[in-house]
Amino acid sequence: MSAHTPSPAADRPDALPFRAVVPAGGAGTRLWPLSRAGAPKFLHDLTGTGRTLLQSTVDRLLPLTGPGGVVVVTGRRHEEAVRAQLPELGAGAVLAEPSPRDSMAAIGLAAAVLARREGDVVIGSFAADHVIDSGPGFAEAVRAGVEAARAGYVATIGIAASEPSTAFGYVHMGEPLGLADAPQVRHVVGFTEKPDAETAAAYLATGEYRWNAGMFIVRAQVLLDHLHALLPVLHDGLQEIAAAWDGPDGPAVLERVWPGLQRIAIDHAIAEPVAAAGGVAVVPGDFRWDDIGDFAALTPLLAPGEGDGPRVLGRAQDVLAVDVRGGVVVPAAGRLVTVLGVDDVVVVDTPDALLVTTRAHAQQVKSVVDAVRAAGHEGLL
Repeated sequence: MSAHTPSPAADRPDALPFRAVVPAGGAGTRLWPLSRAGAPKFLHDLTGTGRTLLQSTVDRLLPLTGPGGVVVVTGRRHEEAVRAQLPELGAGAVLAEPSPRDSMAAIGLAAAVLARREGDVVIGSFAADHVIDSGPGFAEAVRAGVEAARAGYVATIGIAASEPSTAFGYVHMGEPLGLADAPQVRHVVGFTEKPDAETAAAYLATGEYRWNAGMFIVRAQVLLDHLHALLPVLHDGLQEIAAAWDGPDGPAVLERVWPGLQRIAIDHAIAEPVAAAGGVAVVPGDFRWDDIGDFAALTPLLAPGEGDGPRVLGRAQDVLAVDVRGGVVVPAAGRLVTVLGVDDVVVVDTPDALLVTTRAHAQQVKSVVDAVRAAGHEGLL
């Protein structure tokens, strides 16, 4: 553990500004063939709002940070598309990774670059592909998390669970932290990754557990101190890259150092060990949240269809459903999709690939992607 000790005392650095980091990576394989490695789900409008998930994420964060307060970390393959979707962000606000190294490297790079540019700031990491309602709950939770971060804690937001889901991790809430300006914030006892259904139900029965949505708020220097103590080689590599990032040697240093960085999630690198030492806090988040993990999760986010028919992502006139109840149809190939007598169906029609399954099998779409790869159809992934 690092020597840093959180403190709710009144002498904490209240003036530190808040900056949002948006890791934009992954391929969203359970949403194939709509979401692919070259065009992952965060680049799509999956809810019919006219804004992509990435754009909606930034729309949500800019009022909390002010102009220039959002940094997006994405793969080099997606840099051009990210910049095109977010023209309001400055040139230095998009950090492009040469290759995926998981969330710790992405968030750590942003923290190190921001610390070089601005000194210590409070950063919050928010995935680019989550759907969150537009009410005040999210902003209130972030502000409480910033208070905990200014006190030196690594703060996370725990989502009120609507069911004992086995698709999410859980955070165990402990006693209140004792922050006058954020009395709802509590200590984290520990994290559990995707328990079985019986365990998840037992967790929720206690009232002490929430879904772990992977949102973290922490002072940049505190994060780097923890990383230095826990994974010093990764810390030193990120600091070397950040020191050169805005200078003429930046690209060369990035190419040399990045491929050797450890690939690890921030949950395992920081959240779990720091929580065991009492350094993580949780803000109860009471707002609608969904990570759209598959087509079953996508369905209720779309506008209802006619009667009990399937919901449509795209042009409703491109779908003709007869004697069909529930499900979702994505007519993305520009042709008529007809469905007859199949309830809770999932049909995703793209110009070069067609998926037909049911909502009950939505979590297994990843296995279809594996089969497509094994069959040698890499160009469809």
